[in-house]
Amino acid sequence: MKLSILDQSPVMEKSSAKTALEASVALAQEGERLGYHRYWIAEHHDIAGLACPAPEVMLAYIGARTERIRLGSGAVLLPHYKPYKVAETFNLLATLFPGRIDLGIGRAPGGSAEASIALSGNFLENVRQMPQLLETLIHFFQNDFPEDEMFSKIKASPQPPIHPQLWLLGTSEKSGLLAAEKGLAYAFGHFMSDNNGPKAIADYQQAFQSRGAVLKSPCALVAASVICAETTEEAEALALRGGVRQILRERGEAVHDYPTLEDARSFLMTTEERAQFAERKKRLIIGNPKEVKEQLYALQHLYGTDEIMIVTLTPTYVERQRSYQFIAKEML
Repeated sequence: MKLSILDQSPVMEKSSAKTALEASVALAQEGERLGYHRYWIAEHHDIAGLACPAPEVMLAYIGARTERIRLGSGAVLLPHYKPYKVAETFNLLATLFPGRIDLGIGRAPGGSAEASIALSGNFLENVRQMPQLLETLIHFFQNDFPEDEMFSKIKASPQPPIHPQLWLLGTSEKSGLLAAEKGLAYAFGHFMSDNNGPKAIADYQQAFQSRGAVLKSPCALVAASVICAETTEEAEALALRGGVRQILRERGEAVHDYPTLEDARSFLMTTEERAQFAERKKRLIIGNPKEVKEQLYALQHLYGTDEIMIVTLTPTYVERQRSYQFIAKEML
């Protein structure tokens, strides 16, 4: 099994955006040292507690400070941007870091309606054009526009020796079928979806249409939320504190510090709050290293993929790195 890292660049306990971004660099470097296959960083806009609105900037910064680990966006939110600019940016990254760059593509807004309008105007209309945006983007990477197309006269420069690997990220069967139609690799967000993920992956693999230079055969991974600690009890406590903080943030309440374990337990007093946390916990993999290993192999068997991408949210950056270290020591 290949293990990879998905980083949302969270602003953690008593921290700042600068500290969060520096911790992202440190996580990628540690992931490389531990043997993780790839590191992706997400795109969010004006969301309290998440520090990265521009994965491409962070990838250049991280690429200069690592040597081997694959680097990518998880994801660039394509409806906000013109395909030509995205292709130029990732060709530039692939030129600087040959054979190491992934372009993960998503269609979520990544922020509020106001942020979406500020970025790209009519976001919903842009989402409706997603299949065509993807098609245009692929043509720019393959340099194969029909001769009568306006864009056939231009290239997304520079032209790297190895083009970025293109991934479509999604949480539904619809996104999997779109990836299959366009001949792209597919990443399913198990950690943020109640949909039938194994069916989405299976349908993607069955419907996959090769685009030659883009991808010759189907390639899929599953992104899962994991918290690993030395003991089961410690992992459970980290999950509880993080879960309460996420609930508070989604309610729009100011959250600067993680609650103590006692505060977190007292917060989950109403039936609604307990149900909300229990629902989140269903999608979490929590435990000591041996328990997490068992659960990750069970998830791999369920989805039939050979790669799992791990996202970990804990109260501190030290605890986050330790979680990845425990998993690597047990499995890599």
